[in-house]
Amino acid sequence: MPSASGAPLVVVTGAAGRIGRSTAPLLPAGWRLRLTDLRAGQLPGSGLAVEALDVTDEAACAAAFEGADAVIHLAGVPDPAATWEQLLPANVVGTHAVAAAAVAAGVRRLVVCSSLQAVSAPPAEHQVRSEDPPRPANLYGATKGWAELVGSWVAATSSTSVVALRIGYFNELRPPWPGTTPRELAAWLSVRDAAELLRASVEADLREVDGGPVGHGAGFAVVNGTSAGRYRKADVSTTQRVLGYRPLDDAWADEPLP
Repeated sequence: MPSASGAPLVVVTGAAGRIGRSTAPLLPAGWRLRLTDLRAGQLPGSGLAVEALDVTDEAACAAAFEGADAVIHLAGVPDPAATWEQLLPANVVGTHAVAAAAVAAGVRRLVVCSSLQAVSAPPAEHQVRSEDPPRPANLYGATKGWAELVGSWVAATSSTSVVALRIGYFNELRPPWPGTTPRELAAWLSVRDAAELLRASVEADLREVDGGPVGHGAGFAVVNGTSAGRYRKADVSTTQRVLGYRPLDDAWADEPLP
């Protein structure tokens, strides 16, 4: 629940990772941030403090989430080529521990970061929809499908609402990049759009949109997270409608219209 001061306390796990360290300085000034990662320190560039938190430790997570209005769960191994042994601690055990701790702490909103890798098996020409069920082409994507299911369980059995973000190809630099593929361009998520996506995921009212329940049922939504590209691997119309997401960046912004 919100703090007595009225400023929401938002806890971020995995804050020292690429998405966390890039977006933390851009998150709303009205939030009180508690940044956490496996090791304590400071985020390069911003100097924001990071507290130590092992997401596989449910008791430690519950203590870190005490008094939080929202938890953004970014922690995990982000490698599509990772082995089961590499993925199991943070991506599987850690996701459950974070979810259970968020419920125990009475957190209003849990944001779990899934990935478009969770729906990477369909043909390349298929545009991914938020309504598409998980169909991963690698174990990493399977753990992200697990994260979505854990989120559904939380929303169905507690007062904690959940947004599962299917993050696209996050890159801090504007395209093109060396060796860029069309798929990567079409799935690009920029830094400022990633920050906007996190903001919208925390602040959106999931109870209803246009008089009806949102996403996959009241209190739970799976949405795609890419920038406003001219050609999109994933449709973000549901993300915009349900969350009020306002992406700005386009991988083809400097190219003339055909």
